[in-house]
Amino acid sequence: MSDEQLAVDMRGITKQFPGVLANNHVDFSVRPGEIHALVGENGAGKSTLMNILYGLFPPDSGEIHINGKQAHIGGPRDAIALGIGMVHQHFMLIPVFSVGENIMLGREPVAGPDFYDHARARTAINELTKRYGLALNPDARMGDLPVGLQQRAEIVKVLYRGANILILDEPTGVLTPQETKELFVVLRDLVKSGKTIIFISHKLKEVLEISDRITVMRRGKVVGHLTTKQTNEEEIATMMVGREVLLRVDKKPATPGAVVMRVENISANTDRGVPALKGVSFELRQGEILGIAGVEGNGQSELMEVLAGTRQVTGGRVLLGDRDITTYDARTERGAGVAFIPEDRRGTGLVLSFSIAENSILGRERSPTFSWNEFVLKLVAIKEWARRLVKEFDIRTPSIEVAARNLSGGNQQKVIVAREMGSKPKVLLAAQPTRGVDIGAIEFIHRRIVQERDEGTAVLLVSAELDEVRSLSDRIAVMYEGRIVSIEPPDAAEERLGLLMTGGGAPREGAA
Repeated sequence: MSDEQLAVDMRGITKQFPGVLANNHVDFSVRPGEIHALVGENGAGKSTLMNILYGLFPPDSGEIHINGKQAHIGGPRDAIALGIGMVHQHFMLIPVFSVGENIMLGREPVAGPDFYDHARARTAINELTKRYGLALNPDARMGDLPVGLQQRAEIVKVLYRGANILILDEPTGVLTPQETKELFVVLRDLVKSGKTIIFISHKLKEVLEISDRITVMRRGKVVGHLTTKQTNEEEIATMMVGREVLLRVDKKPATPGAVVMRVENISANTDRGVPALKGVSFELRQGEILGIAGVEGNGQSELMEVLAGTRQVTGGRVLLGDRDITTYDARTERGAGVAFIPEDRRGTGLVLSFSIAENSILGRERSPTFSWNEFVLKLVAIKEWARRLVKEFDIRTPSIEVAARNLSGGNQQKVIVAREMGSKPKVLLAAQPTRGVDIGAIEFIHRRIVQERDEGTAVLLVSAELDEVRSLSDRIAVMYEGRIVSIEPPDAAEERLGLLMTGGGAPREGAA
């Protein structure tokens, strides 16, 4: 294809950071009016390449051509002037500002010298949202909106700045299945109106559903170009990882033992004091994985926090064996044998400025294994422990002294998984254990969760990925509006689970 026909043509892009060759002579081209997926494991160099295109990093070498003309992109302002917009994985929004203020930020329409023109802003936003079917209220406070609408605001912000080429970095990472469907409708409409979209994702099903072509990266290099209609998940996964990847969970039937945890009629509130759990009851057995399915926001997060000792109940009780642990705090729970993989790895799972070694003992730093008299740390023991976890859980790092923030998302998650599983718990609470993690790390984490089950741990799994719940679980509890509405067998049809998740369908066995 000739130069003039390409919306984006990146040639021989190389970018080196200390100790890491992030992009190694990368060629990447996108045709006008297509959705082009860029895939690869965490650390493959996708985000670096797109940050170069958006002007956040300068390349060490290589050329960029936009719409057939060589471009010099010295910063985001240059990229925006060329019609390039980027919606980042972690939204660049100010929660206390209104939708309109966030969209206009830096390009505010003014009346007089310093007066923000609300009417003009509202008109401009309404025109944009109408044209692209992105319904939004400009006066709503950003922090009050669900994640799907916040992302919509990010897209409108980029369009307001005149973007014709949109880079979406992991756009479905925090969306519910319904919000993802809505996003895909928006993306197709954008393409119909002449926009070009670069779609970075780990989720191969979504890549196959939404894209026209796919570029695969591995360890800083492009390893393949695929036409979406002519490929499948297995081929993409093999290219991404460099070996065959097991996309289904390989596990033998469970042999559940005694009841380890009994949850009796639990109720609890959200942070705003609104009831989130309304009489949840279930039993969790030794050597089984009980999966909880549900659209996010139906009480799953609050349930896990109650069981982990980080949220107080307003009623009911939790028993660990015969011990009532309802009022235990997180440290006491951990000591009793409850491990917790939280859903927000950056916010609550890790201290990003701490090293891998320091993060590997979080919550256990006062235990006799790692300290004398709860105050003086046993540094040699901590280092030995951290090195063992790095090896056993295949955490890719040059040293255990590296700060957690410098690891890829998949390796950050492995640090948490290693810490929690390494303590040999009686109960493992796994909330979104593979969120935002690449395909190789997903396969590894799934295998370790099954191994925990086979070694007798009772596992409670919460995931927004219905496929993950169905493939890992031995029983599936469906949550809707703060209640467990049904407990289903692992082979329950996806349609039935989907119906129960939205409040339809007849309940089954032991549903409260």
